[in-house]
Amino acid sequence: MGIRFDKLGVVIAAIAFYACLAAPFATFRANRIVPGEARSLLEALPPIAGGALAAVIVIAALIALLRTPLLLRLGASLVALIAIAVLIGVAGSFLTPEDNNYARVSPAHGFWLLLFAFMLLLADVLTRLALSPWARILALLAAAALLGLLLASGSWDSLSILKEYANRADSFWTEGGKHLTLALGSLAAAAIVGLPLGILCHRVAPLRASVLNVLNIIQTIPSIALFGLLIAPLGWIAANVPGATALGIRGIGTAPAFLALFLYSLLPVVANTVVGLAGVPRTANEAARGMGMTGRQRLFRVELPLAVPVILTGIRIVLVQNIGLATIAALIGGGGFGVFVFQGIGQTAMDLVLLGALPTVMLAFAAAIVLDAVVELTCVQKNGGPS
Repeated sequence: MGIRFDKLGVVIAAIAFYACLAAPFATFRANRIVPGEARSLLEALPPIAGGALAAVIVIAALIALLRTPLLLRLGASLVALIAIAVLIGVAGSFLTPEDNNYARVSPAHGFWLLLFAFMLLLADVLTRLALSPWARILALLAAAALLGLLLASGSWDSLSILKEYANRADSFWTEGGKHLTLALGSLAAAAIVGLPLGILCHRVAPLRASVLNVLNIIQTIPSIALFGLLIAPLGWIAANVPGATALGIRGIGTAPAFLALFLYSLLPVVANTVVGLAGVPRTANEAARGMGMTGRQRLFRVELPLAVPVILTGIRIVLVQNIGLATIAALIGGGGFGVFVFQGIGQTAMDLVLLGALPTVMLAFAAAIVLDAVVELTCVQKNGGPS
């Protein structure tokens, strides 16, 4: 028999070889806004480190290409990712002239392609291993701990994105708090309003179509347009309703951003509540009725517990959606990580854009993993299996 290649491994190996051999690994700039000079992997690192990283990438790519055991593929992806993450910091130190506070070194697209290729390999392995929900959460915590260790070690301090962070450390955490407040607060408000509304729509069929149609129309309005539409009515309320301004209600700022995210959140919560309740087996309801349970008891003891996995799926959709949409809130003064994104676009400083974009992506990714695990755990408990 000839050598058999893994189909996904062919893609991963092609990306890895291109990124290693042809694409720039880092970009050097004399200051934060001038055009950069691309440096290949071997140019961006000391000779020994560059050769070692190239060898690691080639070996890991070959392991991905061939149909190797899963544990070997897991080890190869982890070693490659750790090597890439550590050595991009070395590239920053190597390329930055001594005592030069203006020079900037950023990861180039070769770095991002390598990161993508081996994260794809890692994700494929973890999917094939079919990890339990708790194991996936532990893997997420381990990844967060490793990232925290790299940041705390100072090995990335010479990179431009960390220099941007150092100049804005206080505002970074302030805007991060605003971002989470917008995303989580609007989700909580949508759950408080959407769950009872979903129950009502399930019970009253004529109401269901009209409510879901209205929420569908809201969902189709582009986010920036909805933020803009809310400025006028909220500005009028702030000007004419006593005490509204004291509560933070204004035409721009947090209020329209929060309200827009709340409105976007309602459809997934209401729709999934209706679907979850509609999916409760009729036999379960009949058995509960036969035991003498009232409608209220059936709702809280039978229907809602059985509908929880579907409802949680809607909440997962809302949370991931809101973490991303909260970035746009910066356009109307709502704060959040979008402040850095739009400042970076205005200053043509891409590392400042990344300072806002990367935490947003990581928060959404972590939220999706955690809530997927929670949904799976509730499904296991619902089916009577071990948790």
